[in-house]
Amino acid sequence: MHSNQIQLSLYAGGDVNLLEWIRTGLHVRGCESCRAEVESLQRGRAELRRAADELPANLNWERLAAEMTGNIRVGLAAGECVAPVLGKSDRMGWRAAAVLASGTALIMTAWWLNIPPAKHLAANGNGVRLEATASGIEMKQNGGALVLLNPNAGSGSTVFVSTPGSLRARYVNAETGQVTINNVYAQ
Repeated sequence: MHSNQIQLSLYAGGDVNLLEWIRTGLHVRGCESCRAEVESLQRGRAELRRAADELPANLNWERLAAEMTGNIRVGLAAGECVAPVLGKSDRMGWRAAAVLASGTALIMTAWWLNIPPAKHLAANGNGVRLEATASGIEMKQNGGALVLLNPNAGSGSTVFVSTPGSLRARYVNAETGQVTINNVYAQ
């Protein structure tokens, strides 16, 4: 069984206890691939020492580390200012969205069911005003009114206002299915 990368790295650097050093050393002597890996690690360690010897003698490593740490902290703080990260508690979950949508639908349905019946108006230039309601069509002029009554008041009706001074209402008798159409024109 081969030694893992961590064991070989510690062995090459001399950072293992005596028992581990003996066990890994025996394996490395008998395994070509592990021996090549240890030699590569030892060469890399020697090159690192040579590079460290070439650095200036008066280099203050603690100051350099403090400056690097400060730069990292400044970068992290700048990143938080530019794009704040939303936590899970800041986001609206799907349950809250479902409750909000249900409440909106309930309010809209209640509003729609309580709309008062519309009055359909038509007027001409002579002061004649036509008004259609569920009970019939009214024609008003100078304080007087003429009413064309719907025989089936309260049943469904459809009203059309076309040209100024004309109104058409269609009433459906719910019991018989008979349709009554009234066309009123005011001049």
